[in-house]
Amino acid sequence: MNHLRQEWLSNTRNDLLAGLVVALALIPEAIAFSIIAGVDPKVGLYASFCIAFVSAFMGGRPGMISAATGAMALLMVTLVKDHGLQYLLGATVLTGVLQVIAGWLRLGSLMRFVSRSVITGFVNALAILIFMAQLPELIDVSWVVYAMTAAGLGIIYLFPLLTKAVPSPLVTIVVLTGVAVYLGLDIRTVGDMGELPDSLPVFLFPDMPLTWDTLAIIFPVSATMAVVGLLESMMTASIVDDLTDTPSDKNRECVGQGLSNVFAGFMGGMAGCAMIGQSVINVKSGGRGRLSTLTAGVLLLIMVVFLGDYVALIPMAALVAVMVMVSIGTFNWASVRNLGTNPKSSSVVMIATVVVVVATHDLAKGVLVGVLLSGFFFAHKVGQVLSVSSIAQDQGRVRHYTITGQVFFASSERFIAAFDYKEVIEGVRIDVSRAHFWDITAVSALDKAVLKFRREGTDVEVIGLNEASATLIDRFGVHDKPDAVQAPTH
Repeated sequence: MNHLRQEWLSNTRNDLLAGLVVALALIPEAIAFSIIAGVDPKVGLYASFCIAFVSAFMGGRPGMISAATGAMALLMVTLVKDHGLQYLLGATVLTGVLQVIAGWLRLGSLMRFVSRSVITGFVNALAILIFMAQLPELIDVSWVVYAMTAAGLGIIYLFPLLTKAVPSPLVTIVVLTGVAVYLGLDIRTVGDMGELPDSLPVFLFPDMPLTWDTLAIIFPVSATMAVVGLLESMMTASIVDDLTDTPSDKNRECVGQGLSNVFAGFMGGMAGCAMIGQSVINVKSGGRGRLSTLTAGVLLLIMVVFLGDYVALIPMAALVAVMVMVSIGTFNWASVRNLGTNPKSSSVVMIATVVVVVATHDLAKGVLVGVLLSGFFFAHKVGQVLSVSSIAQDQGRVRHYTITGQVFFASSERFIAAFDYKEVIEGVRIDVSRAHFWDITAVSALDKAVLKFRREGTDVEVIGLNEASATLIDRFGVHDKPDAVQAPTH
């Protein structure tokens, strides 16, 4: 009971206000993402409500905002164009099912393989993309738009100096809307983004044939959306963990995201995932608990359905100011200042992640490149740690080699090259008590070294194998098998 009270009611006032700010900021984005996907604006708005509502209860990261997103919208364009909305709804349900399965399989734990450099690059790339998404609202517009945007940024950053009782982004939206209406300014508003729905969402089973052919059409799209959605959600959860200095349950978040998408698909919405921009708005506005996420979803639906005429009056300049604040606050400026002092490999990983994400607008590709580079640099670094020393024993008749470090695919060549196979001696003793053999490549390297010595007529003894290494070598090694001297090198 105390845990539930902590997650829901420990920050009630700030959660309610932060949820209101997020709801206002969600509306134009949900409409824009619907347009990107090629569907009616209500599809994105219904999805944002459904996903935020369900994830508030089922998600593993309190205070994180999930809704319809641009990353997911880009993946469904072809499906909508070729097969229509009903197939998209079916694909959304299947996406959710795959994400639930991922949670049950505890795939959220794979986040531990994503390095800090990749997360930093992901954050910086998202900040850049959020800023770039505001540029269409600032290009070829009147000076009034620039003045309103500048005024909005001024309120956002200066109002907290007076009081922090009310989130400054909320004050910005209210004040600029009042000014625009009072002065009758001819500037772009939320209403110009698309028609807002005038009815509540209803449960609908996707109208499509339940056949293997249908599954063949929607499964590739669903699988891609499931992976991208979970990837973005897990990364965002890690970022909110850092911002709030609190932990989250990544596997529960996988299940929560999945159930959210299943619900959205049956309620006429498109697939979505966690939103870093809105999550940052929520946290910076004081939102910490599940109530902020629930408030954002519920108020979004109430405002677009029952208060649509008033919401339509909000000038886009006000929301642009809020999103510019988000992009500035999201970007990790210290990562730029520390480029010269951080390890070069970390800087390369961070920059590569940023470049790929910004160039492709595909978060999955950027993170994949970052993870692969991190793995490559790690393997290279660990591979360089391997050392081999030797001393002569028994009046020079035996050479004792001591191996220290990790033997695996990246260090196997160094291991093989460390021995003097042409030395005229009776025997060689290879002490691996300070080493560990990790893979088949390492086993093959030991085989090669032993067999090379034997071909030169030198006896070889391998000592000090730990249990794990011995098990691997017993299973895959050949140097201690009958006729091993005649065995071909690997």
